[in-house]
Amino acid sequence: MKRRSETKRKLSDETGNGLQMAPELMLELARKAAELLVARTETLPGENAWDGEFRQGLEKQLLKDPPEAGRPPEEVIEQAAREILPIAMRLDHPRCFAFIPSAPTWPGVLADFMAAGYNVNACTWLVGSGPSQLELVVIDWLRQWVGYPESAGGLLTSGGSAASLDALVAAREAAGHPERATVYMSDQSHSAHIRAARIIGIRPECIRLTPSDDLFRLDMDALAQAVADDRAAGFKPIAVCANAGTSSTGTIDPIEAMADYCEVEDIWLHVDAAYGGFAVVTEQGKELLRGMERADSIGLDAHKWFFQPYEAGCLLVKDLSTLENAFGVHHDILQDTIWGANHPNFSDRGLQLSRSVRALKIWMSVQTFGMDAFRCAVAKGMELAARAEAFVRENQTLEMLNPASLGIVCFRINPADTAIDEEELAEINKTILARIFWEDKAFISSTLLHGKFSLRLCIVNHTTTWDDVRETLEAAERFGRETLAY
Repeated sequence: MKRRSETKRKLSDETGNGLQMAPELMLELARKAAELLVARTETLPGENAWDGEFRQGLEKQLLKDPPEAGRPPEEVIEQAAREILPIAMRLDHPRCFAFIPSAPTWPGVLADFMAAGYNVNACTWLVGSGPSQLELVVIDWLRQWVGYPESAGGLLTSGGSAASLDALVAAREAAGHPERATVYMSDQSHSAHIRAARIIGIRPECIRLTPSDDLFRLDMDALAQAVADDRAAGFKPIAVCANAGTSSTGTIDPIEAMADYCEVEDIWLHVDAAYGGFAVVTEQGKELLRGMERADSIGLDAHKWFFQPYEAGCLLVKDLSTLENAFGVHHDILQDTIWGANHPNFSDRGLQLSRSVRALKIWMSVQTFGMDAFRCAVAKGMELAARAEAFVRENQTLEMLNPASLGIVCFRINPADTAIDEEELAEINKTILARIFWEDKAFISSTLLHGKFSLRLCIVNHTTTWDDVRETLEAAERFGRETLAY
């Protein structure tokens, strides 16, 4: 009781404002939150990669009216740390291989804390000069890494979905906003591109999903045929989306051939490098992604393979004016932002006006660890994926369904000495997936590869070791043998 009254005094003393705290309490609470986060990091490898609860159970726990009088803040922080935030996939767990996980650096976490505390809106130069300049610095780093010319630029976004939307808006405006505009992408492309095309007004029948080849790369002959047929029928091709690491397989489309084709056909080329783009900081990745620098726009996500907290997406365009022509709209309430003539306003480059300070976490992380550490961490993901592929190929129970690409490994249970049809194989592998989900510390996901049900590992966490990968593959093999025997 004494503790509670003391806390209330710290909440109200010297402020005369019910929403302020005394400095000593602010420090105490920040320290408590940091201690909880550091303790979580220490214990995370020994926990499961996933925890969850049905909605009914969570409603019983959380669906309550807001209190009229505040609760002790230590109690609120404890509840958030014990009963809310852990009930989720632990994307930074060393054995979380599902979807596209990531493990943020501690400087990145601190940067978001500081950015929230300074409460800067990175919308215009007038409102956020320092953060705007820092975003220019980080954007220029990215520009150099992908090999774009100095005329290029862009902005940081919430993620790949927003980057795709901004890119397609720019492509549509650059094409003159034609009637019957069409957009082309692989049947392996991310759903964000379909959603972005719909949002900018592309009719469903004008969104073309081009077939992929046996290695899940976009088929250039099919693309050329689709564009030719559409032009003959009066449609107006405005954009082609290339994959620099598909979410399913990590496959890289024939980007150089696509760049050649789009230049001849005068079609905007957007490269979705949200997952795989940061491989370009390594020599191996730079070679794999050759040609990306010829695209009109590139989307990347630093919250994936560059180890930053969400949200840290990015859109780069080869010609910065294409973004500013599309998004620079006069607004009377913003007329004062002319202060600082010839200085950039990021609100003129994308869909957001109010924007969080996203550059700080990337900048602080790189400044703290240096690029060599980041290159090694990215290269490690590719190395572990290659070792996982070798393990699967040498195993008589497991089967590779596609060569490992970037950090993704697609495989399934399919014993070499047993003939099992596709339908039964799919059911067996669904059972394996469920058993790993419930019985193992790891968490993996699945995908469909030209109709084949595939287990899938995405290995991009800088804390993941070969033991984490190997033991997860061994668990899949063991569950497979047990399922087959049963």
